[in-house]
Amino acid sequence: MTTLHFTKMHGAANDFIMIDDREGLVPWEDYVLMSLLATRRTGVGSEGIILIQQSKRADFRMRFLNPDGTEVDMCGNGARCAAWFAHHIGAAPKSMTMETSCGLLDAEIVDECNVKVWMPEPSARSYGMVIHVGDERYEGDYVNTGVPHFVIRTTSPETIDIDEVGRAIRLHPAFAPEGVNVNFIAQRAPNRISMRTYERGVEAESGACGTGAVAAAITAVEAHAATLPMTIRTSGGFVLNIDSDWRANHCTGITLTGPVRKVYEGTIDLSILANDLAAIE
Repeated sequence: MTTLHFTKMHGAANDFIMIDDREGLVPWEDYVLMSLLATRRTGVGSEGIILIQQSKRADFRMRFLNPDGTEVDMCGNGARCAAWFAHHIGAAPKSMTMETSCGLLDAEIVDECNVKVWMPEPSARSYGMVIHVGDERYEGDYVNTGVPHFVIRTTSPETIDIDEVGRAIRLHPAFAPEGVNVNFIAQRAPNRISMRTYERGVEAESGACGTGAVAAAITAVEAHAATLPMTIRTSGGFVLNIDSDWRANHCTGITLTGPVRKVYEGTIDLSILANDLAAIE
């Protein structure tokens, strides 16, 4: 395969390259080539690459690659975009089940612009964790919502040097070896939060993070007396909605609902990316 057709989408400003790979021809295991595809300026540019593939267990499989080409288990906004894209290419009905690396997930096309996905059950909770970065002390809540997150509560996320502080926490020995996504949140009301996220794999601030929004809501409800349903305003200005059941003092059956947008379609010659790599080397 040399010429690749793709669709560019975003979910609440979390942007993705969407690829129909039901024929299994995309060389997704070539992480260097995939990272070049996701590189801004010289490639298409995105915070992730999503492939829609055949599945024997569900309507389709969502395979998610970080911008560095490595595969990860889950992406909440990516799953919502995958559901929309899969439906529009005829791979799934409006109510669907997708296979992911962290299990089977259900999703629903709410309307042309909004998608709901039922998220993985959270695990590995550790509330009130304290870590030190240099002379600074940070207290936060850890939870895995398909990928690991550390949630730090603050009154003004907008003032934080997220590249410096987020990177230092993401690489902190307490979260080795896989690292962690870092969310800085402000509780604006019992059911309303604003959030910024430093995302591993992207290695920078993300325009939005679905699994991070779920982590923020779960920790706020379970450890800080917040209420559901919860609205999360992302740094990109979009709003994500989190809801769940409440059983045995824990959130379960969690849903993530929010906007998705198709931005454009295009084709790219993968051999050009390979030639660029050879020229750089």
